[in-house]
Amino acid sequence: MKTVWIVGVGTGPDTLTREAARAVETAQVLFGAPRLLAAYAPDGAPQEPLYTPETIAPVVAASGCDRFAVLVSGDTGFYSAALRLCAELTGCEIKVLPGVSSLNCFFARIARPWQNAALVSCHGRGANLVDTVRRNAETFALTGGNVPQLAAALCDAGFGDLTATVGQELGLPGERIDRMSVRALARAEISPLSVLLIDNPAPDARARTGIPDGEFIRGDVPMTKSPVRAVTMSRLAVRPEDLCFDIGAGTGSVTVEMALAAYRGHVWAIDKNPEAVSLTRKNCAAFHLGNVTALHAGALEALGELPAPDAVFLGGSGGGMRQLVDLVLSKNPNARIVANAIALESAQAALEALEAHGLETELLQIGTGIGRRVAGLHMMTAQNPIFIVTGGPSHE
Repeated sequence: MKTVWIVGVGTGPDTLTREAARAVETAQVLFGAPRLLAAYAPDGAPQEPLYTPETIAPVVAASGCDRFAVLVSGDTGFYSAALRLCAELTGCEIKVLPGVSSLNCFFARIARPWQNAALVSCHGRGANLVDTVRRNAETFALTGGNVPQLAAALCDAGFGDLTATVGQELGLPGERIDRMSVRALARAEISPLSVLLIDNPAPDARARTGIPDGEFIRGDVPMTKSPVRAVTMSRLAVRPEDLCFDIGAGTGSVTVEMALAAYRGHVWAIDKNPEAVSLTRKNCAAFHLGNVTALHAGALEALGELPAPDAVFLGGSGGGMRQLVDLVLSKNPNARIVANAIALESAQAALEALEAHGLETELLQIGTGIGRRVAGLHMMTAQNPIFIVTGGPSHE
Protein backbone atom coordinates (compact mmCIF):
# COMPACT_ATOMS: atom_id res chain seq x y z
CA MET A 1 0.00 0.00 0.00
CA LYS A 2 1.21 3.48 -0.82
CA THR A 3 1.93 5.81 2.11
CA VAL A 4 1.29 9.54 1.99
CA TRP A 5 2.54 11.83 4.74
CA ILE A 6 0.67 15.14 5.02
CA VAL A 7 3.29 17.38 6.58
CA GLY A 8 2.44 20.56 8.44
CA VAL A 9 5.53 22.67 7.87
CA GLY A 10 5.10 24.99 10.86
CA THR A 11 6.18 28.61 10.89
CA GLY A 12 9.64 28.06 9.41
CA PRO A 13 12.29 25.40 8.70
CA ASP A 14 13.54 25.65 12.31
CA THR A 15 10.17 24.52 13.66
CA LEU A 16 9.85 21.42 11.47
CA THR A 17 9.46 18.41 13.77
CA ARG A 18 11.92 15.52 13.54
CA GLU A 19 9.13 13.18 12.44
CA ALA A 20 8.13 15.62 9.69
CA ALA A 21 11.76 16.07 8.60
CA ARG A 22 12.19 12.30 8.27
CA ALA A 23 9.03 12.06 6.16
CA VAL A 24 10.29 14.82 3.85
CA GLU A 25 13.75 13.27 3.55
CA THR A 26 12.53 9.74 2.82
CA ALA A 27 9.65 10.59 0.46
CA GLN A 28 10.17 9.40 -3.09
CA VAL A 29 7.98 12.24 -4.36
CA LEU A 30 7.44 15.56 -2.59
CA PHE A 31 4.36 17.71 -3.32
CA GLY A 32 3.67 21.30 -2.31
CA ALA A 33 3.31 24.90 -3.36
CA PRO A 34 6.49 26.24 -5.02
CA ARG A 35 7.31 28.50 -2.04
CA LEU A 36 7.08 25.55 0.36
CA LEU A 37 9.18 23.29 -1.83
CA ALA A 38 11.82 26.01 -2.10
CA ALA A 39 11.96 26.39 1.68
CA TYR A 40 11.68 22.78 2.88
CA ALA A 41 12.66 20.31 0.13
CA PRO A 42 16.14 18.75 0.46
CA ASP A 43 18.51 19.43 -2.40
CA GLY A 44 17.87 17.06 -5.29
CA ALA A 45 14.60 15.73 -3.86
CA PRO A 46 12.07 14.69 -6.53
CA GLN A 47 9.38 17.38 -6.53
CA GLU A 48 5.95 18.04 -7.99
CA PRO A 49 4.74 21.67 -7.58
CA LEU A 50 1.16 20.54 -6.95
CA TYR A 51 -0.85 21.43 -3.84
CA THR A 52 -4.55 20.79 -4.49
CA PRO A 53 -6.02 17.35 -3.67
CA GLU A 54 -7.52 17.07 -7.16
CA THR A 55 -4.13 17.41 -8.84
CA ILE A 56 -2.13 15.33 -6.36
CA ALA A 57 -4.40 12.26 -6.19
CA PRO A 58 -4.07 11.15 -9.85
CA VAL A 59 -0.29 11.55 -9.77
CA VAL A 60 -0.04 9.36 -6.67
CA ALA A 61 -2.35 6.77 -8.22
CA ALA A 62 -0.34 6.59 -11.45
CA SER A 63 3.10 6.63 -9.81
CA GLY A 64 5.24 3.54 -9.35
CA CYS A 65 6.54 4.97 -6.06
CA ASP A 66 5.11 4.07 -2.66
CA ARG A 67 6.26 6.90 -0.34
CA PHE A 68 4.97 10.46 -0.78
CA ALA A 69 4.93 13.64 1.28
CA VAL A 70 2.67 16.66 0.82
CA LEU A 71 3.78 19.95 2.38
CA VAL A 72 0.90 22.03 3.74
CA SER A 73 0.97 25.40 5.46
CA GLY A 74 -1.17 26.41 8.39
CA ASP A 75 -2.58 24.00 10.95
CA THR A 76 -3.38 20.54 9.54
CA GLY A 77 -6.59 20.49 11.60
CA PHE A 78 -7.84 24.04 11.03
CA TYR A 79 -9.26 24.80 7.56
CA SER A 80 -6.40 22.88 6.00
CA ALA A 81 -6.04 21.03 2.71
CA ALA A 82 -5.35 17.94 4.84
CA LEU A 83 -9.05 17.06 5.14
CA ARG A 84 -9.66 17.01 1.39
CA LEU A 85 -6.37 15.19 0.78
CA CYS A 86 -7.51 12.41 3.10
CA ALA A 87 -10.78 12.16 1.16
CA GLU A 88 -9.12 12.15 -2.28
CA LEU A 89 -6.23 9.77 -1.58
CA THR A 90 -8.34 6.64 -1.33
CA GLY A 91 -6.51 3.33 -1.11
CA CYS A 92 -3.45 4.95 0.51
CA GLU A 93 -2.22 4.89 4.08
CA ILE A 94 -2.50 8.52 5.26
CA LYS A 95 -0.32 9.89 8.06
CA VAL A 96 -0.93 13.49 9.18
CA LEU A 97 2.06 15.14 10.84
CA PRO A 98 1.13 18.48 12.47
CA GLY A 99 3.56 21.34 12.76
CA VAL A 100 3.82 24.45 14.92
CA SER A 101 0.87 26.47 13.63
CA SER A 102 0.49 30.23 13.45
CA LEU A 103 -2.02 29.89 16.30
CA ASN A 104 0.54 28.22 18.58
CA CYS A 105 3.29 30.57 17.52
CA PHE A 106 1.26 33.78 17.88
CA PHE A 107 0.00 33.11 21.39
CA ALA A 108 3.47 31.98 22.45
CA ARG A 109 4.92 35.24 21.11
CA ILE A 110 2.50 37.32 23.20
CA ALA A 111 2.85 34.96 26.19
CA ARG A 112 -0.86 34.22 26.48
CA PRO A 113 -2.81 30.94 26.56
CA TRP A 114 -5.36 30.34 23.84
CA GLN A 115 -7.72 27.84 25.42
CA ASN A 116 -10.46 30.45 25.83
CA ALA A 117 -10.15 32.07 22.40
CA ALA A 118 -12.76 31.65 19.68
CA LEU A 119 -11.04 30.53 16.48
CA VAL A 120 -12.20 31.60 13.02
CA SER A 121 -10.75 31.61 9.53
CA CYS A 122 -11.32 34.71 7.40
CA HIS A 123 -8.89 33.48 4.76
CA GLY A 124 -10.89 33.06 1.55
CA ARG A 125 -14.07 32.48 3.55
CA GLY A 126 -17.17 34.51 4.33
CA ALA A 127 -16.72 34.22 8.09
CA ASN A 128 -18.75 36.57 10.29
CA LEU A 129 -15.92 38.02 12.37
CA VAL A 130 -18.15 40.73 13.86
CA ASP A 131 -20.54 38.29 15.48
CA THR A 132 -17.70 36.12 16.81
CA VAL A 133 -16.12 39.19 18.39
CA ARG A 134 -19.47 40.25 19.88
CA ARG A 135 -19.95 36.85 21.51
CA ASN A 136 -16.41 36.23 22.81
CA ALA A 137 -13.82 37.92 25.00
CA GLU A 138 -10.99 36.75 22.71
CA THR A 139 -11.25 36.08 18.99
CA PHE A 140 -8.34 34.74 16.93
CA ALA A 141 -8.65 34.98 13.15
CA LEU A 142 -6.63 33.71 10.23
CA THR A 143 -6.62 36.37 7.52
CA GLY A 144 -5.74 36.54 3.85
CA GLY A 145 -4.77 40.06 2.79
CA ASN A 146 -8.13 41.35 4.06
CA VAL A 147 -7.27 42.83 7.47
CA PRO A 148 -8.35 46.42 6.56
CA GLN A 149 -11.71 45.12 5.33
CA LEU A 150 -12.20 43.04 8.47
CA ALA A 151 -11.34 46.02 10.64
CA ALA A 152 -13.73 48.26 8.67
CA ALA A 153 -16.56 45.77 9.24
CA LEU A 154 -15.81 45.78 12.97
CA CYS A 155 -15.85 49.59 12.98
CA ASP A 156 -19.21 49.64 11.16
CA ALA A 157 -20.58 47.40 13.93
CA GLY A 158 -19.42 49.77 16.67
CA PHE A 159 -16.23 47.92 17.64
CA GLY A 160 -13.70 50.56 16.56
CA ASP A 161 -12.39 51.10 20.10
CA LEU A 162 -11.55 47.45 20.79
CA THR A 163 -7.90 46.41 20.94
CA ALA A 164 -6.41 44.36 18.11
CA THR A 165 -3.12 42.46 18.22
CA VAL A 166 -1.66 41.60 14.81
CA GLY A 167 0.99 38.98 14.15
CA GLN A 168 2.63 39.60 10.79
CA GLU A 169 4.86 37.13 8.89
CA LEU A 170 5.30 34.83 11.87
CA GLY A 171 8.48 32.78 11.65
CA LEU A 172 9.81 34.86 8.74
CA PRO A 173 12.49 37.59 8.77
CA GLY A 174 9.82 40.29 8.67
CA GLU A 175 7.98 39.03 11.75
CA ARG A 176 6.40 41.67 13.99
CA ILE A 177 3.69 41.93 16.62
CA ASP A 178 1.64 45.14 16.85
CA ARG A 179 -1.16 46.29 19.15
CA MET A 180 -3.58 49.05 18.14
CA SER A 181 -7.24 49.97 18.15
CA VAL A 182 -9.48 48.35 15.56
CA ARG A 183 -10.07 51.84 14.13
CA ALA A 184 -6.31 52.31 13.61
CA LEU A 185 -6.07 48.80 12.16
CA ALA A 186 -8.52 49.77 9.41
CA ARG A 187 -6.01 52.40 8.22
CA ALA A 188 -2.80 50.39 8.72
CA GLU A 189 -0.73 48.60 6.08
CA ILE A 190 -0.73 44.95 7.08
CA SER A 191 1.09 42.02 5.50
CA PRO A 192 -1.13 39.44 3.74
CA LEU A 193 0.56 36.83 5.95
CA SER A 194 -1.05 37.93 9.20
CA VAL A 195 -3.15 36.65 12.07
CA LEU A 196 -5.40 38.74 14.25
CA LEU A 197 -6.55 38.77 17.87
CA ILE A 198 -9.44 40.98 19.00
CA ASP A 199 -10.06 41.50 22.73
CA ASN A 200 -13.62 42.35 23.76
CA PRO A 201 -13.91 43.16 27.48
CA ALA A 202 -17.73 43.06 27.35
CA PRO A 203 -18.77 40.04 25.24
CA ASP A 204 -22.48 39.30 24.85
CA ALA A 205 -23.52 35.86 23.62
CA ARG A 206 -27.22 36.22 24.39
CA ALA A 207 -29.80 35.35 21.72
CA ARG A 208 -32.42 37.78 22.97
CA THR A 209 -36.12 37.86 22.15
CA GLY A 210 -38.63 40.49 23.17
CA ILE A 211 -35.90 43.11 23.57
CA PRO A 212 -37.41 46.20 25.29
CA ASP A 213 -38.57 48.74 22.73
CA GLY A 214 -36.53 51.49 24.38
CA GLU A 215 -33.26 49.82 23.38
CA PHE A 216 -33.93 50.52 19.69
CA ILE A 217 -33.27 53.73 17.81
CA ARG A 218 -36.70 54.96 16.80
CA GLY A 219 -37.99 57.00 13.90
CA ASP A 220 -41.24 57.59 12.06
CA VAL A 221 -41.49 54.08 10.65
CA PRO A 222 -43.37 51.08 12.15
CA MET A 223 -41.79 48.82 14.74
CA THR A 224 -42.94 45.40 15.91
CA LYS A 225 -43.38 45.89 19.65
CA SER A 226 -41.59 43.77 22.23
CA PRO A 227 -44.39 41.34 23.29
CA VAL A 228 -45.48 40.72 19.70
CA ARG A 229 -41.88 40.32 18.62
CA ALA A 230 -41.27 37.68 21.30
CA VAL A 231 -44.20 35.57 20.07
CA THR A 232 -43.19 36.14 16.44
CA MET A 233 -39.64 34.92 17.14
CA SER A 234 -40.97 31.85 18.95
CA ARG A 235 -42.90 30.93 15.78
CA LEU A 236 -39.94 31.62 13.48
CA ALA A 237 -37.73 29.28 15.59
CA VAL A 238 -34.54 30.70 14.08
CA ARG A 239 -31.49 28.41 14.29
CA PRO A 240 -27.84 29.53 14.42
CA GLU A 241 -27.09 28.63 10.76
CA ASP A 242 -30.35 29.95 9.28
CA LEU A 243 -30.69 32.32 6.35
CA CYS A 244 -33.51 34.74 7.13
CA PHE A 245 -35.61 37.41 5.40
CA ASP A 246 -37.28 40.33 7.18
CA ILE A 247 -39.65 41.75 4.58
CA GLY A 248 -40.95 45.19 5.50
CA ALA A 249 -38.21 45.60 8.09
CA GLY A 250 -39.33 48.98 9.43
CA THR A 251 -37.14 49.95 12.39
CA GLY A 252 -35.32 46.63 12.17
CA SER A 253 -36.34 45.22 15.55
CA VAL A 254 -37.17 41.77 14.14
CA THR A 255 -34.04 41.92 11.98
CA VAL A 256 -31.93 42.44 15.10
CA GLU A 257 -33.48 39.51 16.95
CA MET A 258 -33.21 37.26 13.89
CA ALA A 259 -29.53 38.18 13.51
CA LEU A 260 -28.80 37.51 17.20
CA ALA A 261 -30.35 34.05 16.84
CA ALA A 262 -28.80 33.26 13.42
CA TYR A 263 -25.27 34.11 14.54
CA ARG A 264 -23.72 31.68 12.05
CA GLY A 265 -26.24 32.57 9.35
CA HIS A 266 -27.38 35.79 7.69
CA VAL A 267 -30.38 38.11 7.63
CA TRP A 268 -31.58 40.18 4.68
CA ALA A 269 -33.73 43.14 5.79
CA ILE A 270 -35.85 44.56 2.98
CA ASP A 271 -37.87 47.76 2.93
CA LYS A 272 -38.88 50.21 0.22
CA ASN A 273 -38.72 53.14 2.67
CA PRO A 274 -35.18 54.62 2.76
CA GLU A 275 -35.68 55.87 6.34
CA ALA A 276 -36.53 52.33 7.43
CA VAL A 277 -33.39 50.96 5.80
CA SER A 278 -31.29 53.65 7.50
CA LEU A 279 -32.83 52.90 10.90
CA THR A 280 -32.30 49.17 10.45
CA ARG A 281 -28.63 49.74 9.72
CA LYS A 282 -28.26 52.00 12.76
CA ASN A 283 -29.92 49.47 15.03
CA CYS A 284 -27.75 46.66 13.69
CA ALA A 285 -24.66 48.74 14.49
CA ALA A 286 -26.01 49.52 17.96
CA PHE A 287 -26.38 45.79 18.66
CA HIS A 288 -22.95 45.02 17.10
CA LEU A 289 -24.26 42.81 14.30
CA GLY A 290 -22.24 41.82 11.26
CA ASN A 291 -24.58 39.30 9.64
CA VAL A 292 -27.23 41.65 8.22
CA THR A 293 -27.68 43.08 4.73
CA ALA A 294 -30.25 45.89 4.61
CA LEU A 295 -31.75 46.43 1.15
CA HIS A 296 -33.69 49.46 -0.09
CA ALA A 297 -35.98 47.73 -2.56
CA GLY A 298 -39.41 46.30 -3.16
CA ALA A 299 -39.78 42.80 -1.73
CA LEU A 300 -40.45 40.95 -5.00
CA GLU A 301 -37.59 42.77 -6.69
CA ALA A 302 -35.12 41.97 -3.89
CA LEU A 303 -36.10 38.35 -3.29
CA GLY A 304 -35.34 37.27 -6.82
CA GLU A 305 -31.60 37.69 -6.26
CA LEU A 306 -31.40 36.20 -2.75
CA PRO A 307 -30.62 32.60 -1.72
CA ALA A 308 -33.17 30.13 -0.38
CA PRO A 309 -34.30 31.21 3.11
CA ASP A 310 -34.96 29.08 6.18
CA ALA A 311 -37.09 31.60 8.11
CA VAL A 312 -39.10 34.51 6.72
CA PHE A 313 -40.92 37.29 8.54
CA LEU A 314 -43.54 39.23 6.58
CA GLY A 315 -43.98 42.47 8.46
CA GLY A 316 -45.55 44.11 5.42
CA SER A 317 -46.46 42.70 2.04
CA GLY A 318 -47.63 45.83 0.24
CA GLY A 319 -50.69 43.91 -0.92
CA GLY A 320 -48.64 41.20 -2.63
CA MET A 321 -48.93 38.46 0.00
CA ARG A 322 -49.66 35.61 -2.43
CA GLN A 323 -46.78 36.54 -4.76
CA LEU A 324 -44.35 36.83 -1.83
CA VAL A 325 -45.31 33.48 -0.36
CA ASP A 326 -45.12 31.84 -3.80
CA LEU A 327 -41.64 33.25 -4.39
CA VAL A 328 -40.34 32.29 -0.94
CA LEU A 329 -41.62 28.73 -1.22
CA SER A 330 -40.27 28.37 -4.76
CA LYS A 331 -36.84 28.92 -3.22
CA ASN A 332 -37.40 26.63 -0.24
CA PRO A 333 -40.68 24.66 0.16
CA ASN A 334 -39.70 23.97 3.80
CA ALA A 335 -39.21 27.62 4.81
CA ARG A 336 -40.85 28.73 8.05
CA ILE A 337 -43.01 31.81 7.39
CA VAL A 338 -44.59 34.18 9.90
CA ALA A 339 -46.78 37.11 8.84
CA ASN A 340 -48.03 39.82 11.19
CA ALA A 341 -51.14 41.81 10.35
CA ILE A 342 -53.33 44.47 11.94
CA ALA A 343 -56.32 43.96 9.63
CA LEU A 344 -58.37 40.77 9.54
CA GLU A 345 -58.33 40.88 5.73
CA SER A 346 -54.51 40.87 5.71
CA ALA A 347 -54.43 37.91 8.08
CA GLN A 348 -56.90 36.08 5.85
CA ALA A 349 -54.74 36.78 2.80
CA ALA A 350 -51.72 35.31 4.59
CA LEU A 351 -53.66 32.20 5.62
CA GLU A 352 -54.92 31.62 2.09
CA ALA A 353 -51.45 32.13 0.58
CA LEU A 354 -49.88 29.62 2.98
CA GLU A 355 -52.66 27.05 2.78
CA ALA A 356 -52.55 27.15 -1.03
CA HIS A 357 -49.17 25.41 -0.68
CA GLY A 358 -50.51 22.78 1.71
CA LEU A 359 -48.65 24.25 4.69
CA GLU A 360 -49.68 23.65 8.27
CA THR A 361 -50.93 27.03 9.54
CA GLU A 362 -51.68 28.70 12.83
CA LEU A 363 -53.68 31.89 13.43
CA LEU A 364 -53.02 33.70 16.67
CA GLN A 365 -54.32 37.05 17.88
CA ILE A 366 -52.31 38.80 20.55
CA GLY A 367 -53.49 41.84 22.45
CA THR A 368 -51.20 43.54 24.94
CA GLY A 369 -51.50 46.38 27.40
CA ILE A 370 -48.80 48.61 28.80
CA GLY A 371 -49.06 49.80 32.38
CA ARG A 372 -48.51 53.44 33.27
CA ARG A 373 -48.72 55.09 36.65
CA VAL A 374 -51.66 57.40 37.29
CA ALA A 375 -52.02 58.96 40.74
CA GLY A 376 -49.87 56.25 42.26
CA LEU A 377 -51.78 53.43 40.59
CA HIS A 378 -51.14 51.38 37.44
CA MET A 379 -53.51 51.86 34.52
CA MET A 380 -53.26 49.62 31.48
CA THR A 381 -53.16 51.20 28.02
CA ALA A 382 -54.24 48.75 25.33
CA GLN A 383 -52.12 48.25 22.25
CA ASN A 384 -53.56 47.41 18.84
CA PRO A 385 -54.33 43.67 18.63
CA ILE A 386 -52.08 41.87 16.16
CA PHE A 387 -52.76 38.75 14.10
CA ILE A 388 -49.77 36.38 13.87
CA VAL A 389 -50.06 33.87 11.02
CA THR A 390 -47.57 31.00 10.89
CA GLY A 391 -46.97 28.53 8.09
CA GLY A 392 -44.60 25.62 7.80
CA PRO A 393 -44.28 22.00 6.65
CA SER A 394 -46.90 19.62 7.98
CA HIS A 395 -45.75 17.38 10.84
CA GLU A 396 -48.05 14.50 9.85
